[in-house]
Amino acid sequence: MAAKFVIFTACVATALAQYSAPAYKPAYSAPAYSAPKAYAPEPAYAPTPYNFEYSVNDPHTYDVHSQSEYSDGNGYVKGTYSLVEADGSIRTVEYTADDHSGFNAVVKNEGGYKAPSYSAPAYKPAYSAPAYSAPAYSAPAYAAPAYSAPAYKPAYKPAY
Repeated sequence: MAAKFVIFTACVATALAQYSAPAYKPAYSAPAYSAPKAYAPEPAYAPTPYNFEYSVNDPHTYDVHSQSEYSDGNGYVKGTYSLVEADGSIRTVEYTADDHSGFNAVVKNEGGYKAPSYSAPAYKPAYSAPAYSAPAYSAPAYAAPAYSAPAYKPAYKPAY
């Protein structure tokens, strides 16, 4: 049986060896790409300093806030804003920002509603603890162990 299989395999291999696979030829050539163009440099603009200020005081909505800010045009900004909080306090924030130190703010809160001081009442139990003594039990004879605890002994002694 094995001989028949070997002969069959040899015949198949001989038949397939006569025919070679066709070589791959693309239907069109690959496109040629040019190198990408360099980006144009970002234009340099002249410094544009600014200064602005606004404020809102609406008695119907209780919206009261204001802001003012100054910039030298080279990255340094200094400003302040304030607003009235819901409790009536005024929050004022003074800030500066630049390329070196980043954004720095100082927050101040003034006035507003002050919560009343409250001290909790001292605890007084409604009744006094019961006065009784714990019962004295005598342990039965079977409760105490009648043997001594075993002592630890190593099973072997290492020979160093």
